[in-house]
This record gives sequence, structure tokens and C-alpha cells, in this order.
Amino acid sequence: MLILLPPSEGKTAPTAGASVDLAGLSHPALSSARQRVGDTLATVSGQRNALDALGVGPSLADDVARNVTLWDNPSGAAATVYTGVLYDAAGMGTWSGELLNRAAERIRIVSALWGAVSPADAIPAYRLSMSTSLGRLGPLASFWRQHLAEELSHLADGRLVVDCRSSSYVAAWRPTGAEHVSVRVERERHGRRTVVSHMAKHARGLLTGALATADAVPESADDLADAARALDGVVDVALGAHEITLVVAG
Repeated sequence: MLILLPPSEGKTAPTAGASVDLAGLSHPALSSARQRVGDTLATVSGQRNALDALGVGPSLADDVARNVTLWDNPSGAAATVYTGVLYDAAGMGTWSGELLNRAAERIRIVSALWGAVSPADAIPAYRLSMSTSLGRLGPLASFWRQHLAEELSHLADGRLVVDCRSSSYVAAWRPTGAEHVSVRVERERHGRRTVVSHMAKHARGLLTGALATADAVPESADDLADAARALDGVVDVALGAHEITLVVAG
């Protein structure tokens, strides 16, 4: 099984630790591409129009300023740098070293800066979205599509791929040969079912936590559905073509 996650928009910056070691991250073959994106991000973030170029508002000016010193900033496990609803629901920040090692085999976080990393990889905090067109690199989803295809296709081979990503990150790599299932979430309230973003992130996080820490992993979409039915708050599960819908009470 391979779980694909989006990064969180908000990130917790490590206060201590070595700077990032590109060759030490998962998929070292991506090091050159990561260097190009990081160098461009640092340059763009130092320009007067940085906020507009990165598509963020004034409240995120400090995050953008931190991009300028990206290569010198302290790094920490991605499991603790990425924060937010999905990651909190997964309990990722509390995982022990043993669970992080297990997660490194089962999870990839698709990133606009790193391409793909595991929860155990040490990275600095940054501000960059996959929907960004970054300087001369252009649209980042198109840039990473060239580099992720071989790496992630090889990793996914023979596995069930559980895709929890949002659309902009799906655009960077779509599973083809492997059995793959996108996770959709609906809220049931007063007999009606609707899509709610916050609850969707929470449910995907619960599913991620359960799958990442389980001793046995699903080998098929039916196995995945059985695991999803055991989650707190899930009242129904439906399987479609390359899609699983979790219905949560709300």
C-alpha cells in the first residue's frame, strides 16, 4: 500500500536542527530538481512582488521571508513540520521513531518544493503551493510531472495506492498502472449528504493514521473499505471506479 498526501498549507518551523540534506531525502534522484525549485523560490521570495508571485496575502509575509534563507534554516521530520487538520487527525506529530520508519515505507507527501517526501524526511518549513507558476520554472505541477513519473510509478508498482491529495497535487502525478483509489468524503446531516472541506481533511487524516500504524495493510479496494468502516464517525463507505467515499456524521 502507498498513501499519497498533500502537504499542509501551514507549517511549523523547526527551531533547531541541521539544514536540509537533499541527498538524504527519499528519492535522491530528485535532488537536482529540488535544488532548482528551492533556488528559484529563495530568489522570488526576496523580490518586491514576492507575495503576488507566490499568490499569498500580507499575513504570510513572514513565511515568505523565511523562504529566502531556505537552505540555511533548521530542518525537522516532515511529520512535525506539516501541521493542520489532516496531519493532526492522523496523529503524525506524535509518532515514535518506529512508526515513522513504518510510515516512510507507506506514505509519500507530494510537495511543490520537494517533489515527494516521507514523513521521516527532515525538511525546513517553507511557503509554496503546487498551483504556483514559479519564475522561469513555470507551473510547478507541470515541472514535477516530468520528474515524479518514474520515481512514484516505480514505488507504486504492485501496491494499492490510496490517494488523499487535492486536485493541484494530483496534477503533478496520477497513478496509472497500479490499483489506485481516491478518497472522497461526504457529510451526512438531516438525511442529506454534502462535501465539506474541513471534515474531508479530518476523515482523510483518520484514515491515514489508521493505515500507517496498522500491522497489516490493505491489499485491495475492498480491504481498504473494511478498514474505513472501522473509523470513528464513519457511517457509510461506498466504492466506485478508482474512488472510495467515506460518509461521516455531521
